[in-house]
Amino acid sequence: MRSKKAFFAFLVLTSVWVFGQGKTTEIGLITDNDLYTSSKNDMYYTNGLEFFYRFLSKNNNEKINKKITEFRIGQYIYNPRFINETAVDINDRPFTGYLFAEAGRSFFYNSESVLKTDFQLGFMGPNAFGRETQESFHHVIGYKKVYGWENQLHNALAVQLHVMYSKKLFPTKHNDFIDLHFQSEANLGTIFTGVSTGFLTRIGFKKLLPIYDSNLHDASVSATPQYNIREFYFYAMPSVNYQFYDATIEGSMFSNTSPVTFDLEPLRFNAEFGLKYRHNNFNMSYSFIYRGRELNDPLTNTNSGYFYGSIRFGFLLR
Repeated sequence: MRSKKAFFAFLVLTSVWVFGQGKTTEIGLITDNDLYTSSKNDMYYTNGLEFFYRFLSKNNNEKINKKITEFRIGQYIYNPRFINETAVDINDRPFTGYLFAEAGRSFFYNSESVLKTDFQLGFMGPNAFGRETQESFHHVIGYKKVYGWENQLHNALAVQLHVMYSKKLFPTKHNDFIDLHFQSEANLGTIFTGVSTGFLTRIGFKKLLPIYDSNLHDASVSATPQYNIREFYFYAMPSVNYQFYDATIEGSMFSNTSPVTFDLEPLRFNAEFGLKYRHNNFNMSYSFIYRGRELNDPLTNTNSGYFYGSIRFGFLLR
């Protein structure tokens, strides 16, 4: 009898130790595709795939609730509206791929402001393997064959810096189920240079977590044990973007030899809507993303705004 009690006590203590630990790392993936919104919508930013690993970093600043370090590898693929054989010479956006590795650091303040910074190195062009990825994917799923990659942009080295800042508005008027944030970001580099600004709101189906614990900006990792965590909300973020440079449209800034390039439409309206969900160690989200017209195509005059879907999965580990 005594041995049974001892064994039961051991199980209880083991469970408390295992499940009472903080979840300080997260791994996962993000997959973007225009087919996530419509089977007939296959154009412009047509596919993206990212794998990420993030972990809680040491923090000695009393104003900062969390510091999180993150690493990613990813690939983005772009193509024109028409990719059939008869439209090989009718392009309203260049074919190209973008392959990168990223390192970043995020700062989550007790005021629920957020500062995120990251640095990328990679390639645009044939070295990014966009053609091989798209043609193989279409073949595997039995989707239509892609024509026109022989016109893709030439290689360019990618060196990118990205900064995002978000500030909670009306912090003294707290509401458990809705909040509003002002958000701005900037990209500077050899592939993308531009700025965006807009407003983001969360509308909770459950009580909202503070931003420094929420998966909104990827802050689910925590050194503090968390029990029976639930997060489920709708979010919306309209924004205005001014793009100074985009190598996936204009070609490399160091060479103008690419066969198909275009001038930018610099001022755009963008929007993002979606659902984000967390159940203890599991994070998931679906986003519908709209991008305003990005370039001028005087020959075909077919380029327009477009949309795509983004699905994210993450799993928290001790």
